[in-house]
Amino acid sequence: MAKEKSAVDWIARILVIIGAINWGLFSFWDNNLVAVLFETGTVAKVVYALIGLSGLWELIRLFKN
Repeated sequence: MAKEKSAVDWIARILVIIGAINWGLFSFWDNNLVAVLFETGTVAKVVYALIGLSGLWELIRLFKN
């Protein structure tokens, strides 16, 4: 039986998807979505950090279940 996902799980999953789309855009068209939306600065660094932490969260959840 599947366990219900918490808000943190959903946020992490969405941020990982955003990170994956960003990598795809950058690899094909040399376009960085996060930089376009948040320019370069503190907010962009926070977004990158949150995406990285979300990736770690998803990795932990992958091996925890």
